[in-house]
Amino acid sequence: MIMRMWHGWTKAADAEEYDRMLRTEILPGIHHIRGYRGCWVLRRAAGDEVEFVTITTWDSWEAIEEFAGKGRTKSVIDPRADRLLTRHDDTSEHFEATWVP
Repeated sequence: MIMRMWHGWTKAADAEEYDRMLRTEILPGIHHIRGYRGCWVLRRAAGDEVEFVTITTWDSWEAIEEFAGKGRTKSVIDPRADRLLTRHDDTSEHFEATWVP
């Protein structure tokens, strides 16, 4: 499994709308990509902002390239969500993961 990690921040007042949009509109739209397995959404207050970390899970590098394009690291930000972000990572990091119970 490959995990793709990305960070974005919103104003505190926009956090609920961004969170709802991620969970109900944006992330469910990725399910059409074969090899996408789901996403962890992490959230925490960070001063005047709220930090969001998304960790998407994938079966292969090919699936990630279908999502993010050649090179795999470029951030993919829905324009509807971008208007709510105060800042964000321009690239994503990738980790090969093994589950150890």
